[in-house]
Amino acid sequence: MAQILLVEPDRLLADIYRQALESAGHRVVMCASAQSAIFAADEIKPDMVILELQLIGHSGIEFLYEFHSYPDWQNIPVLIQSHVPAGEFAGSWGMLQQQLGVRAYFYKPLTTIRALLASVAEFAPVVA
Repeated sequence: MAQILLVEPDRLLADIYRQALESAGHRVVMCASAQSAIFAADEIKPDMVILELQLIGHSGIEFLYEFHSYPDWQNIPVLIQSHVPAGEFAGSWGMLQQQLGVRAYFYKPLTTIRALLASVAEFAPVVA
């Protein structure tokens, strides 16, 4: 299964997501900020990133630009799981997909754990 970098500042939600992902067989490293996520990515070499856009310090979009500036990380799929409605990015969806590796966008209030896990199964690289 996949090594997932979970960037979520809400500790309770992060624990819920971690438990669900680990129950599905994935390894999860949790980070609460963009800076700690960059450091963690360098150490763990994630297969996938699940990202909240509302972060302290740097936004999730700033994280994505920095993350994808590294050649080794440019093809790593990103799932956004955020309190920011997807409509905020309606005009820039193509850029999020093509330049920043976003494969799916979930609005937290309307998304189930089952939907998130299905998307992880769809987009996570198969890792032995």
